[in-house]
Amino acid sequence: MILAAVLGSGIAFLDGSVVNSALPHIQRTFDAGLAGQQWVVTGYLLTLGSLLVVGGSLGDLFGRRRMFVAGLVGFSITSVMCGLSPTLGFLIAARVLQGVSAALLVPGSLAMLSAVFHPDDRARAIGSWSGLAGASTAIGPFLGGWLIDAVSWRWIFLINPPLAAAAVAISLRAVPETRGDNVQGRVDVPGALTLSLGLGGIVYALIEGPSSGWGVAASGAAVIGIALLVAFGVIEVRSAHPMVPLSLFRSRRFAGTNAATFVIWGAIGAVFFFLTIHLQNDLGYSALEAGAASLPVTVLMLLFAARSGALAQRIGPRLPMSLGPVVVAASFLLLARVRTGSPYLAGVAPGVTLFGVGLVITVAPLTATVLAAVEDRYVGIGSAINNGVARIAALLAIAVLPALAGITGTGASLGAGYSRAMRICAGLSGIGALICFVTIRNEPLRSIDAERPEPPFVI
Repeated sequence: MILAAVLGSGIAFLDGSVVNSALPHIQRTFDAGLAGQQWVVTGYLLTLGSLLVVGGSLGDLFGRRRMFVAGLVGFSITSVMCGLSPTLGFLIAARVLQGVSAALLVPGSLAMLSAVFHPDDRARAIGSWSGLAGASTAIGPFLGGWLIDAVSWRWIFLINPPLAAAAVAISLRAVPETRGDNVQGRVDVPGALTLSLGLGGIVYALIEGPSSGWGVAASGAAVIGIALLVAFGVIEVRSAHPMVPLSLFRSRRFAGTNAATFVIWGAIGAVFFFLTIHLQNDLGYSALEAGAASLPVTVLMLLFAARSGALAQRIGPRLPMSLGPVVVAASFLLLARVRTGSPYLAGVAPGVTLFGVGLVITVAPLTATVLAAVEDRYVGIGSAINNGVARIAALLAIAVLPALAGITGTGASLGAGYSRAMRICAGLSGIGALICFVTIRNEPLRSIDAERPEPPFVI
């Protein structure tokens, strides 16, 4: 069962990270400008981030395995569309649809694990999932660089259908169907529309505002997006069967873990963005070499993430969730010292390795804690909220931090702004550690369940 979940979520995570390495080749194929290249990446993230909560809600209501398999089938079809795209516009449209499919399978993969495994074994299972899925994200640029150089950029999409077919076969044979117990009623269509369109408007503004200026389109999208998110909150409060039960955020553990996710994963997303550009534009790495630079993270996640989840299950999540982001922050400070001419072993590897150690300590306990904070019938929506928070945080950080760090222009040297950006990310990760220390109680994960509700917590 873990293999099916890892294969399904892994191809979505892999696809989200590998495309960056292919952008120069896509640009030459279609004679694309910068805006076209941006939309190849952000079109996928836009629908994925906007619809994750919808996907999790559909899984709770209609069946998690059913939505997971539907997402895999859709992802396969849209991957073929991407790989065979005759024009840039067709590719962007296919990427948007690919994000919709990923929004079904990503929350479903983790929700299936949480629903099937006993609470005593859940943290270890999630640790295995997070290690393998996280490794697929880290290995993406390396694998993508090899495929691009050896064959064609189109093959980064065409390798997805065989993997998805294997995940479908395993799911149908080995994964039982689960759904949220006592979840009744219809799909919250008004809530789904206002949430997805509201997030879409915000994300559009964050993408277009910095690159094209805050004109009528970007500013209008931001205003409309905020208005729709406010409307979403009103709809959910008044709905008899809300898509996102706002009562979930009365849990100090759930609210605190999501707040920590926002700042920590915002920092992590920005660091991957800045480091990749810095290695290629300032240190002269090829796409393949820049991808290979992250291999220590992959190895550490593969070897130790499951053990980290098991340890957190025994001692409680507070210590690892407070310590891990501090280690991550220290790694960012080391990476901030990477300069033009810095050798890999002495300059880049120490920071990347320490980054991997911090992720090992943090990821599995954080994921297990946020899911343990909700009732079993809401694990799908809980997973989707946490995934959506992480992706929106990364988009926001990537949009805002260049200006804060004094980085101007695109595709050029980051200069001194690179170090400033990394130090800002270190500060964000430190804030995440403080949030975890304040909001997470140090009780074993095996005792976290729906039968022990958390006292209300107001942010």
